[in-house]
Amino acid sequence: MSNNGAPDSWESQAEVVGEKGANDPNDMSPKKFSTLNVNAVEFVPSFCTKPSQDDSPTKSQKSESSPTSSDGSPVLNGCGEGDNGDTVAASASPRVEEPPPVPPAAAAAPVPEVPPDDSSPTADSWENEADSALLTEENNEAEEEDIEPQEDGELAKKVPKKKPPRVEDTRSKKEHVNVVFIGHVDAGKSTIGGQIMSLTGMVDKRTLEKYEREAREKSRESWYLSWALDTNQEERDKGKTVEVGRAYFETDRKHFTILDAPGHKSFVPNMIGGAAQADLAVLVISARKGEFETGFDRGGQTREHAMLAKTAGVKHLVALVNKMDDPTVNWDEKRYNECRDKIMPYLKKLGFNPAKDLSFLPVSGQTGQGLLEKVSEEVCSWYQGPSFIQLIDELPSLNRKMDGPFIMPVVDKYKDMGTVLMGKVEAGTTRKGSTLFLMPNRVQVTVDQLWSDDIEVTSIGPGENVKVKLKGIEEEDVSPGFVLCDTAEPITTGRVFDAQVVILEHKSIICAGYSAVMHIHCAAEEVTVKALICLVDKKTGEKSKTRPRFVKQDQVAIMRIECAGIICLEPFKKFAQMGRFTLRDENKTIAIGKVLKVVE
Repeated sequence: MSNNGAPDSWESQAEVVGEKGANDPNDMSPKKFSTLNVNAVEFVPSFCTKPSQDDSPTKSQKSESSPTSSDGSPVLNGCGEGDNGDTVAASASPRVEEPPPVPPAAAAAPVPEVPPDDSSPTADSWENEADSALLTEENNEAEEEDIEPQEDGELAKKVPKKKPPRVEDTRSKKEHVNVVFIGHVDAGKSTIGGQIMSLTGMVDKRTLEKYEREAREKSRESWYLSWALDTNQEERDKGKTVEVGRAYFETDRKHFTILDAPGHKSFVPNMIGGAAQADLAVLVISARKGEFETGFDRGGQTREHAMLAKTAGVKHLVALVNKMDDPTVNWDEKRYNECRDKIMPYLKKLGFNPAKDLSFLPVSGQTGQGLLEKVSEEVCSWYQGPSFIQLIDELPSLNRKMDGPFIMPVVDKYKDMGTVLMGKVEAGTTRKGSTLFLMPNRVQVTVDQLWSDDIEVTSIGPGENVKVKLKGIEEEDVSPGFVLCDTAEPITTGRVFDAQVVILEHKSIICAGYSAVMHIHCAAEEVTVKALICLVDKKTGEKSKTRPRFVKQDQVAIMRIECAGIICLEPFKKFAQMGRFTLRDENKTIAIGKVLKVVE
């Protein structure tokens, strides 16, 4: 019944507060807070549960606040007075006993008279009221120790930031690791990803049952696990991943982000974007007869993906020999060893060290054996090693650049009440409210909100997969490959640079004027070779004295490359992640390289 006249007075109040509040930024008086408390009615029950211990303070406060009751009515509804829980509880009872005076006061009292009364002693109780309302609004689980009686000013400062720091504390303990699943099409990457999410409890049982039902209707029942990561209709109908799927799971020590890369050769550019964000690559190999061979032979994606992962700067590779439960394999040790021995020399050649950064495991994505728990003895007696999640949990920590300037290449962007950018933080930290540059256009932007794997946080650090909501730029002015960076030390931008390039496979020769597509961190840019500077001997590392006229397959050359537009890049020595690239042409990766110096 008290709501009849209230809304109008609130609106008019808000207008008054707007006029007055603009003048003094430090003013913590009720003018600021009164408008916040509109929904406070909802929180009455949580306060009124305590037995009222002492009515006298609230009665006196009530009598004090009667002159400003036009301003007060909305707050009194919230029954939030005093900063201690017991007075708050007590204040509820008078409101319940004597409701009649509230509506007339709200409707009749002239609003403009609010400011003069602020000097009255109620100002103090008001701040507390607004605070307690804020507290309930921000964290309903506000524990008793959070609201210890302190000086009002102090509490007022603390309140708005109360919830986020607690989130931050919970996340900073765990190390963030980004895992990309790569391998030939239909090796079972999405299914393994879905199975891991189901085993770690990130997808609930009902959702999976629903997927299973839908998959069975399409007579694709073995695909239902992959639907946890392949979310759009096209991917589900064809059973092929197109975009890089994202999900996350946690162990006791680490927080893992799954990046499910597409295996199909038409979507390799998407896969490069996924691999650029990863710290750890999982190469999924199908052990099924015939499937392993097609994936690994020339033109198969097993080779290309392993190489692209290495070029993208992945530190550790785990090779999962999947589909061990298949009737043609049946957990056969010979087949497992055959797959391992065929692919090992190639991975060594790429530069993975079998002792330190390469591990092989037999698993079954469809049944989940070997992923979370070890494979049982009766199924597979010959394998004694750890399960997949145990293995990646026990990998040594990665060294991150915590103290350097903030750098985050943009992988993707979308509009949601502002511009939201997605990407992985490569170095440094940033907080909500800080000012950053979006390079290469040097647009100044402000951080509005931050999410780390869909959990809202106040600050982000290196290695986290984040979404950043920005103020000061439109979504259409951003494209993948732009970089968010520190205003003090913005990232280097340029069009022409010198690079050392290894030609991997290219039928004809490469000379000045040759053009290809360069993938560097998350950017894809058309480039042309301006000049060949010298050849580098692979064994000795010596540079040739004369300028070569061309380079061919398996040679290493230093060349000057020109981009079509300006891009963000750093010399490889200064910051490796922003200085390595791949060159692709006609759907094939033809070369990998590193930036030596940016010329202009």
